Amino acid sequence: MTDTDRPHLLLLPGLLNDARLWERQIADLADFADCSVANLTATDTISGLAAAALAAVPVQRFALAGLSMGGYVALEIMRQDPGRVQALALLDTSARPDTPQGMETRRALMKLAETDFAAVVETLLPKMVHPSRLDDVVVVETIREMAADAGKGAFLRQQQAIMGRPDSRGR
Repeated sequence: MTDTDRPHLLLLPGLLNDARLWERQIADLADFADCSVANLTATDTISGLAAAALAAVPVQRFALAGLSMGGYVALEIMRQDPGRVQALALLDTSARPDTPQGMETRRALMKLAETDFAAVVETLLPKMVHPSRLDDVVVVETIREMAADAGKGAFLRQQQAIMGRPDSRGR
């Protein structure tokens, strides 16, 4: 098998996450596949995030894995260009629209982010980390670092994108 024959896996991180989320998976898959991680912070629409991810993936055909918000983007990639995707993994995500309560929670977190972004991150930690790992300093600090690096602006764009995704419009 030549390098050009190696499978490629495009990884889509969740809310306020970046490539650090996937470091162990990338290392474990290094003998079998090439991996790239999309930046899901640059625009405020799921369709825009999907288009940017598609434009940045370095090969024509690839496998796709999306975690949480990355799953929403993966579903949009499947709408935009399904012929490029060889396999799809959706992790801890949903194809269902947000509930009215979920939308209100997003709006409240966006409002809080305007004055106290660190409080938003702390509020989200129990949703981003399994309860058994909340005492794991490395895991929790990595989440905090990714969130801080993404920043309030990316968080607001991501929330806007999630609220405006095709299955949640009009809520």
